[in-house]
Amino acid sequence: MKNCFYTYILVSLLLLLGVSSCETSERAEETGKESFAKGADISWLPQMEESGYIFYNDDGVPEDCFKILKDHGINSIRLRTWVNPSDDPHSGHCSKEETVEMAKRAKEWGMSVMINFHYSDSWADPGKQNKPKDWEGLNFDELKQALYDYTYDVMDALKKSEITPEWVQIGNEIPSGMIHPEGHTDNWSQLVELINAGYDAVKTVSNTSKVILHIDQGNNNDRFRWWFDNAENYGAKYDIIGMSFYPWWLEGKPDYTEVIEDLAYNMNDMVSRYGKGIMVVEVGGEDIKPVNTYNMLRAVIQKTKEVPDNKGLGVFYWEPQGARSWSKYALSAWGDNGKPTKAMDAFID
Repeated sequence: MKNCFYTYILVSLLLLLGVSSCETSERAEETGKESFAKGADISWLPQMEESGYIFYNDDGVPEDCFKILKDHGINSIRLRTWVNPSDDPHSGHCSKEETVEMAKRAKEWGMSVMINFHYSDSWADPGKQNKPKDWEGLNFDELKQALYDYTYDVMDALKKSEITPEWVQIGNEIPSGMIHPEGHTDNWSQLVELINAGYDAVKTVSNTSKVILHIDQGNNNDRFRWWFDNAENYGAKYDIIGMSFYPWWLEGKPDYTEVIEDLAYNMNDMVSRYGKGIMVVEVGGEDIKPVNTYNMLRAVIQKTKEVPDNKGLGVFYWEPQGARSWSKYALSAWGDNGKPTKAMDAFID
């Protein structure tokens, strides 16, 4: 009742100021939009659908994956994009065209969009940051221009489809840099030039989109201080610090309870040290331990929401729908029965 009253007051004030009823309705809707992102990277979805995989809701009824995710509290979608990907079902797709189509679907479901530029033809992560084949042989200035042009092209394609990404990642899990060897952290000045070329391209097309720089091991404060101290010292331009949090991938595979306070400390320290917002842009737990993964997600969401000054901006599960029976991936939140596991309930308020 209180929210309805406040919306009524807002609408009345806007009408007094001469704002049309249509504009009033849109603005009132925006005031009720949830600011905390509860997200999922579902970049595998087109391949899964193409292969005939059927998604079932909690009642065992076939349903659009977007609908199932939305019913579990997901309000934001993250999409990776590769420069010239193959058509391999697990290590391909994610072209500009496919990314735009997925973003359009997300918008139709009322979800915010994050675009994740890998700047590669396939996976980029801490173990590999391979240069796109078409960029091989370019000198450094040409490489910067290629990165700028590609980033601009994808952003412009989204804009032409009336998609404005809320967030854009420049690189994916880049503790060693990106686009090796030129963008390696062995040469911070060059890496930052590449980062800033991507930032400038994003802002030229969409100045409201927030740019994220993304590092793995969100519980590792030394790693983050070293990386972002250097990024700051060399003049990197960005808006948000992004982190991955996968206890399963850490040495010794600790339970989340052993490292959750380290994650919380690091998030708070990053915000205090650099004054930026923070997001857990990738998280995941074992599909065969759905209750443990549920508890982990609830803890990560809570710790992120507790970051001071509302600078904890959101949490994204990586490929929750990527069932092991299709992907062979052990950290989805989907069961062999084609239904979401208990883990997905963590995003429901």
